Amino acid sequence: MMWRDFITAAIYSPLIVIQFILTFFYYQNHYELDILMYAGIIVWILSAILGIAPIIIFKRRGGVPKGKGYVHTTKLVTDGLYGVLRHPQYTAGLLLILAMMMISQHWLVLLTGVVAFAVFYYDIVREDRHLVRIFGKPYRKYMRRVPRTNFIWGLVKAAIRRRRRRRATAKRTKKASS
Repeated sequence: MMWRDFITAAIYSPLIVIQFILTFFYYQNHYELDILMYAGIIVWILSAILGIAPIIIFKRRGGVPKGKGYVHTTKLVTDGLYGVLRHPQYTAGLLLILAMMMISQHWLVLLTGVVAFAVFYYDIVREDRHLVRIFGKPYRKYMRRVPRTNFIWGLVKAAIRRRRRRRATAKRTKKASS
């Protein structure tokens, strides 16, 4: 890895820390929009789930060599959570940024959040390019099938794929029994 690979993290990481400090020590629920704050807490919980799940998934199915961390995956995982989102941990980061904006409701947290969100998203795009270099054509095919961070669209697409598979299986079964 080169120093350029760390520039985006060097920008968004301090912004997220600043956001966290401002949200939980100074400006929680600044405009007293309780419903927005509670929605932010739900988004925060979803962020935690999406942040932790890949650690378990890659350890089990990513071909991680014994004694190595989950980031040393050797296999392209494209099912389960990765059949809905290409980047669940990055999505978790985006949701964390959004959650703090919702919980805080302060302009300074919003400002740092918008900048962190944009830089963080740029990092996700860079990661896609990196993974294309590693996995090649299978990853390009995967990119066409599974959304980068939009888990709602990912769930819709996964449901459509599941439905098509069921129909194809039913047709084969019907054809074989005829």
